[in-house]
Formats: sequence, C-alpha cells, structure tokens
Amino acid sequence: MPVPRDRLVRILLVEDELKVASFIRSALEEHSYAVDVSHDGEEGCYLAESTDYDLIILDIMLPKMDGFQLLRRLRARKPGLPVLVLTARGTVEDRVRGLDLGADDYLVKPFALAELTARVRALMRRGVREGSTELRVDDLVLDSARRRVTRAGKPIELSNKEYSLLEYLMRNANHAVTRGMIAEHVWDSSFDSFTNVIDVYINHLRNKVDRNFGRRLIHSVRGVGYRISATESEHDQVS
Repeated sequence: MPVPRDRLVRILLVEDELKVASFIRSALEEHSYAVDVSHDGEEGCYLAESTDYDLIILDIMLPKMDGFQLLRRLRARKPGLPVLVLTARGTVEDRVRGLDLGADDYLVKPFALAELTARVRALMRRGVREGSTELRVDDLVLDSARRRVTRAGKPIELSNKEYSLLEYLMRNANHAVTRGMIAEHVWDSSFDSFTNVIDVYINHLRNKVDRNFGRRLIHSVRGVGYRISATESEHDQVS
C-alpha cells in the first residue's frame, strides 16, 4: 500500500535490547522520522495492529511473542505494511523464513547505521510517486530528497524538528491542522500534548520562513490550530 504523503513517516521499532533501541531511535529521529519503541512482542503486536504506522522495524528474539509470530499475525491483518527485520539471527534458514512470512527486508546485526537508514528510505520510496519530492507553497519550496528549504530562492536553515513540522504543514497546505494532528505525526506517542512545545516550534518556523518576507504563509486558525497557505482566511488570526 502506498505511504500517504499528507503526513510524515511514523515508525514502530520492536527491539528488546534497550541500548540498541535507544541508539536506533535517536538515529531515525535525526532523519526526521517519528519513532515509537516497544520492548516485547505482545506490546509490539498491539501497537502495530492499533496504530497507523508506515514501517515496522522488527527484532526476532523478543520476550512474550517472538518476531516471527508477530510478523505472521501482522501479515494477516495489515498485508501492505512494510516490515524490516533487524536481528542477530542471520542464517540462511532464518532469512528465508522471515522473507517467506512477509518481511520486506532483512538486515542482520551487527549492522552499519548508514545501511539501516538507507534501507528505510528505500522501503519508503516504494510508496512515493515519481516527482513528489518537492513541495511548494507560494515561493516557499521544500525538497524532501535533498532536505533543502528555500524561500524566494534563499536557503532556510532548519533544525530536524522544525523541518519535520514544516514538511507536515506543507503536505497539508491550505488545510488547517490541529495541535493533536501535529503531535501525532511530527512527534511520537511519548509527546505531552499539554505543553506549549508545538506553539514554540511554530514561532521558530515563523521567524525563519515568514520574517523578512513580504507575504505571511503560516497562519493561526481560530479554535483549530495552524495552516500554511499563500492566502488569508476569515478564520485566521494574527499571532
């Protein structure tokens, strides 16, 4: 199933080794992915079935339910969801079994981080139609292939989280998005939605994207959240 391109990539990592999980999560978040982590098979299976993920990274040797069992159940319920098996079990028999059960890719530990992120990108590209890497709103351009943002031809330097937030807004251009929607797709399940972090990052973006340019693109929408658009709306408010 193609990955919906109106939102950012959300990944579930099912890995019982805490240090390995923390290392992988940090690396993926550096690439602007939102990452949830589970440390056992039963919880991982529940999250995979109940949450709208774009990719599962799955260990095999897990407590409570092993990765092969989880993969079998997942394929029965979500046959189109990409699954990357990441495990120390690297025999030919294990690889064949994982791929036969429906894994889209199989990477053996120890692994190079660059290879893992490259494989994630490759799996995500399968659902991206050709020519969809560039987003435009008025004179603001985001090139997701090069991770480059410009406005009126001038480069704009963004942090990873600022980039993720801007990409989500631009993939929903001309539509209002709520703070809850932003939290779900730009942050992860551990995000505290009662903080003002989203508003802080919106202000960071406004300072970089709108300040010193003739037209304001990022709008606050009364009672809803935010919208990026080249045009004003009667529901917009100045903030």
